Amino acid sequence: MTKATPSKATVKTKSAPKRAYRDLHEHLKALDAAGLLITVDRPINKDTELHPLVRWQFRGGIAEPDRKAFLFTNVVNGKGKKYSIPVVVGALAANREIYSMGMGCKIEDIGATWTHAISHPIKPNVVTDAPCHDIVVQGKDLLKPGMGIDSLPIPISTPGWDNAPYTTLSQYITKDPETGIQNMGIYRGQVKSPTRLGMNPSLENQPGIYTHWEKAKAKGQKLAAAVILGCPPSVAFTSAQKLSEDTDELDVAGGLAGAPINVVKCKTVDLMVPAEAEIVIEGYINTEWLEPEAPFGESHGHVNLQEFNAYMEVTAITRRKDAILTSIISQVTPSESSLIKRVALEPVFLNHLKKQLGIKGVVKVSMHEPLTNLRKVLVVVVKRNTPPTEVWRALYGAAALLRSGGKMVVAVNEDIDPDNADALLWAMSYRANFALDLQVLQGRDPGHGPRSQRNGGVDGSLLIDATLKDDFPPIALPKREFMENAKAIWEELNLPKLKPEAPWFGYSLGDWSERNEQMAQRAVKGDYFITGEEIAKQRRRDVPMNTEIKHVMTEQGLLGKVIENKAKAKAKIKTKAALKTKK
Repeated sequence: MTKATPSKATVKTKSAPKRAYRDLHEHLKALDAAGLLITVDRPINKDTELHPLVRWQFRGGIAEPDRKAFLFTNVVNGKGKKYSIPVVVGALAANREIYSMGMGCKIEDIGATWTHAISHPIKPNVVTDAPCHDIVVQGKDLLKPGMGIDSLPIPISTPGWDNAPYTTLSQYITKDPETGIQNMGIYRGQVKSPTRLGMNPSLENQPGIYTHWEKAKAKGQKLAAAVILGCPPSVAFTSAQKLSEDTDELDVAGGLAGAPINVVKCKTVDLMVPAEAEIVIEGYINTEWLEPEAPFGESHGHVNLQEFNAYMEVTAITRRKDAILTSIISQVTPSESSLIKRVALEPVFLNHLKKQLGIKGVVKVSMHEPLTNLRKVLVVVVKRNTPPTEVWRALYGAAALLRSGGKMVVAVNEDIDPDNADALLWAMSYRANFALDLQVLQGRDPGHGPRSQRNGGVDGSLLIDATLKDDFPPIALPKREFMENAKAIWEELNLPKLKPEAPWFGYSLGDWSERNEQMAQRAVKGDYFITGEEIAKQRRRDVPMNTEIKHVMTEQGLLGKVIENKAKAKAKIKTKAALKTKK
């Protein structure tokens, strides 16, 4: 490494440490090979064009599997300044396939991979030579034009509303002043000057950094911090995970990667950061003063208006020679921000209900994503015939896990697609009796989003048991075999590609007799006149219109058995009397 001079950054050329996981560059190569990366080489204005361009794939009717990552290699700002650092958006969670490639597992194994990583953390490997220290700028050099934060192509996320560029996929690393345990979480950072970065702690979602800030404040100290702008996918994914405050996310990132994450000590603060980080901003968060921060388009889908929040005084910026700044699409959901959280949090909910609370009937937990942004609507999928007490325990448990989660929590059975809002309304309409199956929890935090002052700013949670409590007639769609046969004909005719939505075939919900099945089988074979003859023999004139046959037939069947039993009893009496007479 060459020595720093007053006029330029420190640059080193040593090789990177060994590792058993992909860094961001290798991940992008894999995405490119899979046809999941779009590279844009023409000039793109980071302040007005970059995020709106990528936004279209989330608001333009493009299905999730068809979304891509975007790499911008020719980034400029609103004044025409050109940046040497590319920007990538969508590289972590534009869709589940991209996410699973970053995880190194199949899509269907994401949940199990997370569960294993959380329960099997691996301590990091400390190194002294790291790619993130290829270029180091610190001290007074940060104030030189184009050497501080102004050297970084940080985009404006919601042009027309945001008051500055903001770091979005920015992992803030801080250390508990009492325990020494590091915490890593994703928080936005407003660009305020070449050496000043705003910080919103998102208190209701990830209190780790806020707890550290309060402890440092109580000690009269500033809080050391490092902000990561681009890193190996396993590290980025873990920063979005909900973990206990006594857990270092870098340990869990190792569990996710299946090997220790290389970490290196920062240049100006006492913190460990990923050695393969793309860009690291080091500094101290002021614990005495707060200053206005925002407006900024937030992940709850509204513009977060100005608040008093903390800010960081930058002491160093380090980066790789070939650094790529990672940004993320957030704001109105679905978005990359919501997907990266969703696939991480859903396994946590399932593990909490099944293992920590011991509710065996829970099959899945789904966080509703479009517009509501995950936390507001939770769907708990349970097996049929799960005891009502266990269903309610699951509803309470899901509502309690996150401080800002579960404004509406709905329990449904396995035949309901929790990602289909129409299916949820269907289940609530026909399977829930709101006089019996609805409860409201008082005294809840309103959580992430605009805060109404009604009820003193205190909200509530709505819990709905929309599971089946009775046997119902079948779903009124053709049986599966007939729908599958028709689908084959559809494809044979080269008609538009189908995207089946559950329910797309009929199935029994318990109320379906052998006689009904026999009549249905006759119908598809063309033998329905036989049924007509049987029906003619069952005519009645002692019942009103719309009387359900099953109730009459049941009563008739019971009455028949009573008559039959009486006849048998009389026959026995006659037989006994006859025998006595003979004797």
